[in-house]
Amino acid sequence: MSKRLLIVLVNTDPKNAEELGAPFYHAAVAAAMDYEVDVVCTATAGKLMIKGVADKIHTKPGNPKTVYDWIKEAHNQGARLWACPANLELFEISESDLIPECKGMMGTATMIQDIMDGECRVLTY
Repeated sequence: MSKRLLIVLVNTDPKNAEELGAPFYHAAVAAAMDYEVDVVCTATAGKLMIKGVADKIHTKPGNPKTVYDWIKEAHNQGARLWACPANLELFEISESDLIPECKGMMGTATMIQDIMDGECRVLTY
């Protein structure tokens, strides 16, 4: 039985705020259940790892909880958050522009190897 969960945000667009809470909530719950959890944000979802982006997005109008609050909750439960190296060039940023909860970069080859080794379950958003 796998003890590792890989969550990949690739089709989730920060413009669609209602899509953004679930992946980080799922990460927080899985981490609280003592699973090893990695969350990779790539493509447009990679913007969520940039300082000043997720803290301005609310999943529901009028709700004070931001997407950044969901990210911090997942991180505080033990989930590891990763940015895609290609996003640095795509968004013209550097690693210093990433939120402190972001552990660093997870490249495509690492992600695919993790999936193909069969040592983890995968959820995509």
